[in-house]
Amino acid sequence: MSIHIVALGNEGDAFHQDNRPSGLIRTYLGRSPLVSGDESSLLLNATSTVARPVFTEYQASAFGNVKLLVHDCPVWDIFDSDWYTSRNLIGGADIIVIKYNVNDKFSFHEVKDNYIPVIKRALNSVPVIIAAVGTRQNEELPCTCPLCTSDRGSCVSTTEGIQLAKELGATYLELHSLDDFYIGKYFGGVLEYFMIQALNQKTSEKMKKRKMSNSFHGIRPPQLEQPEKMPVLKAEASHYNADLNNLLFCCQCVDVVFYNPDLKEVAEAHKIVLCAVSHVFMLLFNVKSPADIQDSSIIRTTQDLFAINRDPAFPGASQESPGNPPLRVIVKDALFCSCLSDILRFIYSGAFQWEELEEDIRKKLKDSGDVSNVIEKVKCILKTPGKFNCLRNCKTYQARKPLWFYNTSLKFFLNKPMLADVVFEIQGTTVPAHRAVLVARCEVMAAMFNGNYMEAKSVLIPVYGVSKETFLSFLEYLYTDSCCPAGIFQAMCLLICAEMYQVSRLQHICELFIITQLQSMPSRELASMNLDIVDLLKKAKFHHSDCLSTWLLHFIATNYLIFSQKPEFQDLSVEERSFVEKHRWPSNMYLKQLAEYRKYIHSRKCRCLVM
Repeated sequence: MSIHIVALGNEGDAFHQDNRPSGLIRTYLGRSPLVSGDESSLLLNATSTVARPVFTEYQASAFGNVKLLVHDCPVWDIFDSDWYTSRNLIGGADIIVIKYNVNDKFSFHEVKDNYIPVIKRALNSVPVIIAAVGTRQNEELPCTCPLCTSDRGSCVSTTEGIQLAKELGATYLELHSLDDFYIGKYFGGVLEYFMIQALNQKTSEKMKKRKMSNSFHGIRPPQLEQPEKMPVLKAEASHYNADLNNLLFCCQCVDVVFYNPDLKEVAEAHKIVLCAVSHVFMLLFNVKSPADIQDSSIIRTTQDLFAINRDPAFPGASQESPGNPPLRVIVKDALFCSCLSDILRFIYSGAFQWEELEEDIRKKLKDSGDVSNVIEKVKCILKTPGKFNCLRNCKTYQARKPLWFYNTSLKFFLNKPMLADVVFEIQGTTVPAHRAVLVARCEVMAAMFNGNYMEAKSVLIPVYGVSKETFLSFLEYLYTDSCCPAGIFQAMCLLICAEMYQVSRLQHICELFIITQLQSMPSRELASMNLDIVDLLKKAKFHHSDCLSTWLLHFIATNYLIFSQKPEFQDLSVEERSFVEKHRWPSNMYLKQLAEYRKYIHSRKCRCLVM
């Protein structure tokens, strides 16, 4: 192990060369207790025999057995005359010492302007020590005239030395004399610190090289590549509010008609949607009784605003459908009735877009008092029983979610006979439902109930090929826009039901649920579970779930060592088997390399550090 030190610069006074003391480096080598070697053996050679050689080479031993090689270059001309040698010296140095005399400012500026930039370019994370040698003889303030150079003969200030050290990222030292204190303890302490750091770095690099050489000796352990990235499934955006809003304009399955006080038809609507957001309409349509409501303001609002007309002599009653005619509701308040179409659109949109409602009402009613009166009635309609009116500040309320997300929602009517106008017969049991919701949320049912099909005129509709639990989960999604299958098997059954009725978003939800469940299983659970993953794959393909089937193929390939041991793995088609073998993880190549490496390790009768 060796340490190479390069010392640059002349610490002698340019104006008093004859009486200068011994050099900084030679003095340190001769006095340091850590450096061994007599005076005659320190100086090995010089590049020339003139009074000022280009560089002087010293050799000694430090810390007992560490070879110390020092090149002392007092003349900066080496950078001009022999750039190759000077570059090699700096490039091979472990420590660089730059020294100058504080009373030779001319030389300092010459070095700083001409040679320091060259050294900066050649440095490569090497520690640098800047040693300012001598006691300042003239510390008068230099002339500040920009055209005057009289300060060239003055001393080098401490600030200038520190600035130079900052440019090089160096350690700055001031040595007022070359005695035992400044040389041995001050300069020597810093130099020996960097020598120890250099030894530690070289030892660390040597250990790394030794480890690398040992690791590359013989057969290298195989590198296991990362498995392929699984396909990413993107969920379909919800169109729940849009579906219910479109129901208002398509006029399908209408079961309530509003009339003005003059008995002229104003708007058509659906009881199920109105009752989902308002206890006023629940009371009006006998879904709840006054005893259930127990709120006088809601009861009073219902009585003041609406009245049901069941008079058979009502104009146009003979043209109505004799089977189940829509309920006729008279709107008593003329102002409220004039804005009813806007209010219904507001309710069908989720009853949260207050600014749009106010703007629409303001366009029809010029008087601000009338606008406020109608808005207050809308707030009363949407009031929750037993609570103060939480809708006083419409602008703050509009940031909330639509009322479909609260307890007064369509979920209240799921699998309940209230307002039901269709009954599904499944596995010997019946499930009541509401045509308006089914038509709004499912295009297949919309065609079924409005086309020339038996279901359009029938109340009892049989359902085949689906269990009651699965169909109830399907209806739950139609009513609430959400579902939570109990497991992978139920999610697959629900996916099949969604494909049967062409509800694509529910298919995506089931796909994501299955994928999430499988991804969260640890390898041990995958190996022991009874779920037939190949059967799941075939069902996904049969029911046109392309995203799920592609993902399952990648999942089988990624967990090849688990699924290849199961009997259902043989049920894969030739095409599927080819895909799995091509994308399997770990690959065949890795397993062969691993077998060879294990064989090599056992043949050498040594312990494998990797396996």
